[in-house]
Order: sequence, then C-alpha cells, then structure tokens
Amino acid sequence: MKDLEILIARDLLKIKAVFLRPEEPFIWASGIKSPIYCDNRLTLTAPEVRNDVENGLARIIKEYYPDAEVLMGTSTAGIAHAAITGHILNMPMGYVRSGAKDHGRNNQIEGKLEKGQKVVVIEDLISTAGSVIEVVNVLREAGAEVLGIASIFTYGMKKGLDRLNEANIKNVSLSNFDTLVEVAADEGYIKKEDIERLIAFRNNPSDESWIK
Repeated sequence: MKDLEILIARDLLKIKAVFLRPEEPFIWASGIKSPIYCDNRLTLTAPEVRNDVENGLARIIKEYYPDAEVLMGTSTAGIAHAAITGHILNMPMGYVRSGAKDHGRNNQIEGKLEKGQKVVVIEDLISTAGSVIEVVNVLREAGAEVLGIASIFTYGMKKGLDRLNEANIKNVSLSNFDTLVEVAADEGYIKKEDIERLIAFRNNPSDESWIK
C-alpha cells in the first residue's frame, strides 16, 4: 500500500486538494489553527487524479473487504466516490444522509439495503471521525454488517483513531498525513525542517506550540 499512499499524496498536493501552509495557518471552525487544508472534492474535477483515487478505492475494497456486497457513501463528499468505485467493481451503492428526510418515506439511507448485507462506507476525509461513525451507526441500526471504511485521506489524529477503535470500526485510507508531509518535503512544497512541526500538530492539534 505504500506505493499507493505516495501516489495519492502526490496527486492531492499537485491539484491542491491538500494544501500545506505552516507559516500562515488556516483556522478551522473549531478555532484551531492548522497548517493543512483539505478539499478532496477537487479530485472529481481532475480526471487523472480521480482515476487514481477511484481505482485506489477499488483496490482497497478488493484487498481489505473482499466480502463487501454494497458501498455506502457519506453525504455529501463520499457519494460520487462510492458511485464511481461501485461502477468499477460492478457493485451496488447508496449513501447515508446527514439526517432523515422530512418528507416522502423519511429515508436517511438512500438506495436498497437489505438487513445482514455486508457494507463498506466510502469517505473522503477522516479527522476526528465523528461524522463517519454516525454513518456507520445508522447503517448498523438498519441491520447492515459494516465491514469498515475506505477513505481517501486521514490525518491519523489520536482522537479519531481512539473513536474508531471504541466504535470497533476499521478504516483503510489511500493516503495519510505522515506520508503526505514526507512527499511534500521531498518535492519542495514545504521545508524539511517543517516536518517535525507538522507532526507535532498532528499529534496534538490544540497545542499551538508547533507554530513557533
């Protein structure tokens, strides 16, 4: 998988789906100052990168979740990736809304899902993992057997890893923060001396000492 992690890291950096700015941090909605900004929706408008991402997700499904029967995207970012990956693998897909509809059949899960079916959740980004865990819980409550998550990128933050472990959820990502930082330094997006600062942020986002 290391070859895939490096390929996707290069892709994300090239199209600025992941942008590193340690000298001028971004500010998250929570108020935390961050050296990284991630918008994997940009992969959809870059055909070569999109091809790498969707084939990579298909590879994850085949290697780590060979018993999968249905793909379920997270709303909204995971929907397109679930659809394209499902097309590659000739598998059914659907998606989980952030909340149940207030009309019609009041669905929260869109697409056909039978009780007992083995499902893989497709997600674009995992940070603290709260939103994807909610999706998994909805699917479990509907009777699905959730095998795990296939995601494009993960920060690898302790809070997210702990939450996934507590919820007994497996995640396999195409690339991750550590690999991306290494590739960024090798290819001149950041300075070599920035690596330690960026890893310090990853280890504890609420500690702003990495900025100094």
